[in-house]
Amino acid sequence: MEYLVDGQAAYVLHSRPYRDTSLLVDFFTLEHGKVSVVVRGAKRPNSKLRPVIQPFLPLQVGWRGRQDLKNLTLAEPVDANPFLTGTPLMCGLYLNELMTRLLQPLDPHPHLYVYYQYVINELRSGQDIEGALRTFERRLLIELGHTPDLTGLDPDGIYLCEPEQGLQRIAQPTDRNRMRCFYGRHLQAIEQDSYDQPVVRQAAKRLMRLLIDQLLGDKPLRSRELFQKR
Repeated sequence: MEYLVDGQAAYVLHSRPYRDTSLLVDFFTLEHGKVSVVVRGAKRPNSKLRPVIQPFLPLQVGWRGRQDLKNLTLAEPVDANPFLTGTPLMCGLYLNELMTRLLQPLDPHPHLYVYYQYVINELRSGQDIEGALRTFERRLLIELGHTPDLTGLDPDGIYLCEPEQGLQRIAQPTDRNRMRCFYGRHLQAIEQDSYDQPVVRQAAKRLMRLLIDQLLGDKPLRSRELFQKR
């Protein structure tokens, strides 16, 4: 059965060659979640779509086709936001790879779409990149149902985080589990997306890495490898 979708708010997450002259593009859309669409002729030098099918550029897109093969019918930029460069670009590539890996096809996440717009705007402004990244990572984990309950904690308590089991209060960390231990007050700040204190930022980075790595399994993110090579 063929169907038509038109005028859908979207961002490009990832693209790869498809046959001789086309691209297979993963879009993150407002109403349909992650959608893979063939963009025919996009690799040709004179293609009008080449400058449009770019990451971090808000688009209106449309497609038609069957469930297993969809073809792009529309791609128009919503505005002319400048491209990301340097550290913001690296962070944006990390976010896109994370979503490409973890989101299921055609699984809508409209609230996550709003947070994605927020983090891209923060990457452009450069005001609080680290805080924006942690906020988005936590929101992504919430949408995927993979974040521990951070409410009702003792601010002075020490909590061990086991991704598959949640939080467990302990008396003292050991050398073996220290990187998985967090103070209750730091977890409370993370729950409120309050990253003013450097110690909270460090705790949030450890926590998000711990939870995300559990979902990624044995296959590391290529964008992290690029960070390490800089």
